[in-house]
Amino acid sequence: MLKTYCGSCHCGAVRFEADLDLSRGTGKCNCSVCWKMRLWTVKVRPEAFHLVAGDDELINYQFNSGVAHHLFCRHCGVRPFEWVDIPNMTGAKYYNINIACLDDLDIEELMAAPLTYFDGRNDDWGATPAETRHL
Repeated sequence: MLKTYCGSCHCGAVRFEADLDLSRGTGKCNCSVCWKMRLWTVKVRPEAFHLVAGDDELINYQFNSGVAHHLFCRHCGVRPFEWVDIPNMTGAKYYNINIACLDDLDIEELMAAPLTYFDGRNDDWGATPAETRHL
């Protein structure tokens, strides 16, 4: 079910709203950045995302292909979301929302959401990594 969620970084300098349907699935990736962050995300199209506050408080970190914009708060260091430009596996720009940054998330709803694992470490985004317990 589509629902508008509010989210923020730890200190609250960065705040956003996103229209999400967790029943459509969430994801975890084993690429070097996601693995170190233990990032658990839900994907959303740009029209369903609204940055409420903190655009000037975000630092953009990019590596490798430069397609993903890994944003984090300059004050508390929390990474509330990232955006991924094209080319990518969907063919359109999208946002990955850090589920841990959703302020009004119901844990039961999260536990019922499907979870997909992505093998970003081997640049095989359509495959499930051989090991996922650490993600």
